[in-house]
Amino acid sequence: MKACGLIVEYNPFHNGHVYHLEEARKKTNSDVVIGVMSGNFLQRGEPAIVDKWHRAEAALKSGMDLVLELPYVFAVQHADLFAKGAVLTLDSLRADTVVFGSELGDIDPFIQSYQQYKQKEEDYKTILQEFLRKGYSFPEAGRKAYKYIGLKSDHLDLTQPNNILGFSYVKAIFDEKKTMKPETIRRTKSGYHDQEIKQDIASATSIRNEILKTMEIQEPVKDSIPPATYHLLTEYKKKSGMFHHWEPYFPYLQYKVLTTSIANLQAIHGMEEGLEYRLKKTVKQARTFQHWMELIKTKRYTWTRLQRMFVHLLTNTTSEEINTIQSQHEAPYIRVLGMTEKGRTYLHSQKKDTAPPLLSQLQQGTHPFLEIEEKAADSYYLPVQRSKQIELRKREVGPPIIISHT
Repeated sequence: MKACGLIVEYNPFHNGHVYHLEEARKKTNSDVVIGVMSGNFLQRGEPAIVDKWHRAEAALKSGMDLVLELPYVFAVQHADLFAKGAVLTLDSLRADTVVFGSELGDIDPFIQSYQQYKQKEEDYKTILQEFLRKGYSFPEAGRKAYKYIGLKSDHLDLTQPNNILGFSYVKAIFDEKKTMKPETIRRTKSGYHDQEIKQDIASATSIRNEILKTMEIQEPVKDSIPPATYHLLTEYKKKSGMFHHWEPYFPYLQYKVLTTSIANLQAIHGMEEGLEYRLKKTVKQARTFQHWMELIKTKRYTWTRLQRMFVHLLTNTTSEEINTIQSQHEAPYIRVLGMTEKGRTYLHSQKKDTAPPLLSQLQQGTHPFLEIEEKAADSYYLPVQRSKQIELRKREVGPPIIISHT
């Protein structure tokens, strides 16, 4: 069976994701589509609007065959490490192709840019550090360093969010010497950061904005998501009493900073360049999470970087726990969130030759990263009413979702 892989977050799964999935299947002529999906916390440092189980089920009911969890230690990271974790996971199940959405829609410039980057990689790293020392944020320093080594925006525009992620996927495939082939599909209709829903294919950002305005699923959200997503969003709201966003976590973060020593704050992943002192200085002034972010944000500390730091603070994840991923060249394990019958058949066909442990339940594994997953699950459900929280948390140690009618 031929498999193609998609690297996804599905926050939430919408019509644009259906288009991506169907086009990927057609473009690669694949029998099976495998999604590697971030768990309850996402690459840009946000809690997902609903938990990973409901997002995975929406994808499976809308055409995906197999959903694997991207380990937390890779998921809440900058683009290169996020890409590395996803590529290692897909490679462990021998996906033939990785298909990503991009503003460009043509794979050749990505590959040519990678070849050019490799010729000047040491120059890139040197220049990157120089820009970081000058106080530029990591994304801005990276863009400037790419430009310095000759990666021109008229060839591949690395200011565009999906092109940036796509370039990271291509780098990860070739740097890790994986045999899978990268492919891309042009994003259609909506932009990644579009704030408002303007058509039936809308950005996840605009869909979340609309949902969080009223905490209900109303028009025009209904028109921009498949029926399965509508049903599962509604079901999660009924089960939990909420949709997740940063504000309900504010008291927990505030408590954490107020009661934690500077030395212990310094150990948290992402707590760099004196950020711990800035948190201590502003914690008593902050009225909301949004207000706190505005108080601590500077040119050096981007919004995304601060959000990722707050996720690690909430989950009490230290640099010591997470820094080993730099030297990781194989997936630590494969955790299955859900599958269709076709996905199960593919998984069974690969089982004998799969090197990393294949986990259908959390307790089957003993890897240190799985302990971090447990902390992430506990942290994610904190704002949910306690009785409902206990019920939702049980899912974490249960079996994967199996969709038998797809």
